[in-house]
Amino acid sequence: MLDIADELDRWAEQGRDFAVATVVAVGGSAPRRPGAALAVDADGTAIGSVSGGCVEGAVYELCRQALEDGHPVLQRFGYSDEDAFAVGLTCGGVIDVLVTPVRAEGPGRPVYAAALAAAARGEAAALARIAEGPGELRGRALLVRPDGSYDGGFGAHPELDRTVAAEAGAFLDAGRTGTLEIGAQGSRCGAPLTVLVESSVPAPRMIVFGAIDFASALVRIGAFLGYHVTVCDARPVFATRARFPEADEIVVDWPHRYLERTEVDGRSVLCVLTHDAKFDVPLLKLALRLPVAYVGAMGSRRTHLDRAERLRAVGVGELELARLRSPIGLDLGARTPEETALSIAAEIVAGRRGGSGVPLTGAHTPIHHDTAAETAGRIGSVA
Repeated sequence: MLDIADELDRWAEQGRDFAVATVVAVGGSAPRRPGAALAVDADGTAIGSVSGGCVEGAVYELCRQALEDGHPVLQRFGYSDEDAFAVGLTCGGVIDVLVTPVRAEGPGRPVYAAALAAAARGEAAALARIAEGPGELRGRALLVRPDGSYDGGFGAHPELDRTVAAEAGAFLDAGRTGTLEIGAQGSRCGAPLTVLVESSVPAPRMIVFGAIDFASALVRIGAFLGYHVTVCDARPVFATRARFPEADEIVVDWPHRYLERTEVDGRSVLCVLTHDAKFDVPLLKLALRLPVAYVGAMGSRRTHLDRAERLRAVGVGELELARLRSPIGLDLGARTPEETALSIAAEIVAGRRGGSGVPLTGAHTPIHHDTAAETAGRIGSVA
């Protein structure tokens, strides 16, 4: 649901009734991950996707039915050996989809609206709802904030609310979406539960150092990939809004001084395109010691060797140097700024998802995979 929060927030503000189909779990070569959503309003307008096209028609009809009868439903879609083009995932995967009606007078409407508003504003929040369990709990939801406070709940089960809020808070801290299994004793309602927890976190940061033509192309592709993009350069004549209209932020400062005072985290990517030792060395000395996802620096192989020696001379160790992606990007034979930006983005995505960077043709590696813990299955449990 939070996957398409921007549009759903507008629907909620307009008072529309709608139903949301959300991917709960996946198996095999499913194209979308848990949290992917498709929504249908009372007029039949549809937004989002749960499968990249494989089962959209069937899910659309489930949403229309849920809007009519007000009942949530959990449906599994999978590959059909008898008829590969029947309703199902012809790519061989399996997905579980939770369809939830969000009607004006339905259970959980205020909580859903608050969660959508928070996600649309870019605030961190986790939305928990029952995917499998007693009928009286279906459709209810709980919204958890980073400070541990929460709104909503599952009826007359305050202990269950507290349990789910604590577990959902852990999901939110990790920026994860997935399912939580709660045993009959832990649920306090005499039956086991499966709870879908969707986390919405602010966009990860991409900081591009060096206001050059290649940076302009990288800013565009970074924004396309969903990063909050900052351009930093010490030269005010180059670091301008006119040159970087797609950037979320433009900073005129020495790169290392800006990096010292700004906030980064384990999802941040730092792209050093300055190609000048007086900028590169102090910047990379700091960057390689920060807990960020990616540090890449532009330059030829000769430039890289010279840069590495300069970094060693100022105390950067071999383990720190091993984190540096230089020359930056994957080998695509890129020449233009746009092609180079694509090669850099491809390396960032490969590192984020655990990809090898080799052609899929002839390879025996999964098409969809992730270096982090899988969110597809049952990633948490409470007795």
